[in-house]
This record gives sequence, C-alpha cells and structure tokens, in this order.
Amino acid sequence: MLDFLRQPWPWYVAGPLIGLTVPVLLLLGNKALGISSSLRHICAACVPAGLPFLTYNWRKEAWNLWFVLGIALGGLLGYRVLGHPEVIAISAATVRDLRAELHLTDFSGLLPRELFALENLSSWRGWVFMVLGGFLVGFGTRYAGGCTSGHAISGLSNLQWVSLVAVIGFFAGGLLMTWVVYPLLF
Repeated sequence: MLDFLRQPWPWYVAGPLIGLTVPVLLLLGNKALGISSSLRHICAACVPAGLPFLTYNWRKEAWNLWFVLGIALGGLLGYRVLGHPEVIAISAATVRDLRAELHLTDFSGLLPRELFALENLSSWRGWVFMVLGGFLVGFGTRYAGGCTSGHAISGLSNLQWVSLVAVIGFFAGGLLMTWVVYPLLF
C-alpha cells in the first residue's frame, strides 16, 4: 500500500479527487472549498482590534480552520511516512529552460534554492521576491475574494463569473511575472 501511495498519482486520478471535494463540502455542510480566508478568521479570533473587516462571527467558519489544520497535518504525515524523492522529476526541457532563462542550477530539493533559501532575505532581490511577493500574493488573494485554488476549483465549478475573471487574471499575472518582471529582477 505504501508503495502505491509513494508513486506520483496521474492527473486523471488526482484531479478528479480534488474536484470531488467541492460537491462533498456542499453536500455535507453547504460549504465552499477555499482556505485563503483562514488568515482572516485567525485574525478575527486573535486580534479583532475593532476593525470592521475582522468583526464577524468567525466561530461560524471554524470548520475552515480545522480543514486547514488537517491539510497541514496531512502534509506533515505524508512527508514523514511517505517521504519524498531525492530528486524531483522535472522534464529535461523544463530544466533546460530554467537554466537558460532564469539561471537556476540547483534542483535537488522541493523548491529551487536560488529562489527560496533563507539566505536570500539578505539581498534586496530576495527580499523583494519573498517578502514583497508574499505580501502581494496575500493582498491579491483577499482583494480578489479568494486564492487561485478557491476560484479555479470552487468558483468555476459553481459557474461564478468573478472566478473566471480571477483565474484569467491569475494566469495573466503569472505569465507577466515569469516572462517580464522576473527576468528584469534577476
């Protein structure tokens, strides 16, 4: 069984399983899939500060915090029990492009060390990339009313027009960052 779980699951198995969480959540409790609002719930619970944005009944959305905790614990359990491959399987064409276009050379971990090492915080490029980028992702997520997964999986399956606009914006922003902004910074 563990050998089966350690193998990468094909898209036609993993994708529908992720997609099935949408109707399961709707049927079990009329809930929408999404976790980006968890930070708002945590802030409302811990530091309400009288701000209108944080003044609401966060306890009604406590299931979302349990869902996020379950994802984190499941990831930790999966990492500890199932481990991860020493070298992540990346296609030769992708490696060639990452080396030529972005000058990345270390593909030994789960993320490129040239981008996500803590030492990078000492440089302005790394600080802009990780801190400012993280802030912009968080701000954009709240401004758009949800994250990429929330809009793409839950919003599109519920035929929400704003989710279609948001997903198009996410892809356009990703392409702009990858092909225009990132090469200018690095």
